[in-house]
Amino acid sequence: MSGDEKSQFNINISAYEKAEQRKVLVFIARTAEAAERYEDMSRFMRQLVEWTDEEGKDLTIEERNLLSVAYKNVIGARRASWRTLNVTADDVFDSIMQGYKAQVEKELDAVCTDVLDLLENILIKNATNTGATEEAEVFYLKMAGDYYRYRAESVTDKDYDGQAAKYYGKAYAKAEKALEPTHPIRLGLALNYSVCFYEILKDKKQACTLAKNAFDQAISKLDTLPEADYKDSTLIMQLLRDNLTLWTSENTDDEINVENVDEE
Repeated sequence: MSGDEKSQFNINISAYEKAEQRKVLVFIARTAEAAERYEDMSRFMRQLVEWTDEEGKDLTIEERNLLSVAYKNVIGARRASWRTLNVTADDVFDSIMQGYKAQVEKELDAVCTDVLDLLENILIKNATNTGATEEAEVFYLKMAGDYYRYRAESVTDKDYDGQAAKYYGKAYAKAEKALEPTHPIRLGLALNYSVCFYEILKDKKQACTLAKNAFDQAISKLDTLPEADYKDSTLIMQLLRDNLTLWTSENTDDEINVENVDEE
């Protein structure tokens, strides 16, 4: 992570009773979110993931969402910066621009390395051992696919695209068996997986097929959609439809960037 380590606010968990340590980390993560201190929030969530690993526990739904929000905001700023720098051309100062872009790419990779370490070495690995729900497993696998996709956006000489496809594929296979077609995590996964096919794997046909099937299946079950999920699920369905409209139009060179809406 970037930044001056000495300026970081840290929480000494050992100063609290064991029963209070989890509550403290959730509280400070929520506080960091409210203050829009997402770098801090991601560090607190790393502490929480490591704490649950030591205790043999899984994250709650709220904690999973806090983890997602923290890293999503940290990586989102870098991705936006990289895209801006990637389209900025200046022959006179090209070497400066390339150096600046390389710095942003380094920061991108550091964030992805950080969150993928938590996902691959703790959360996904321990999901079965801690008795995590299949919903949680899909969530973690999808998140791993997302961050390998982010890596693949700026790095093309490594197998990040293949890793993204692998994790998305595992997540989707499990989601089709365990989650309803209207479930927001399953829909968000379909959205991001289809974007991966379109933008990273360059398989536009499969992107359209996946998005259309997910949308059609959700529409057929819309009357059974729980009220608590209605807003999130219908929003993602709209984004799936928007993508399909764009991808199947004559002007397929213009692409929409919609991702992680299930984690907002």
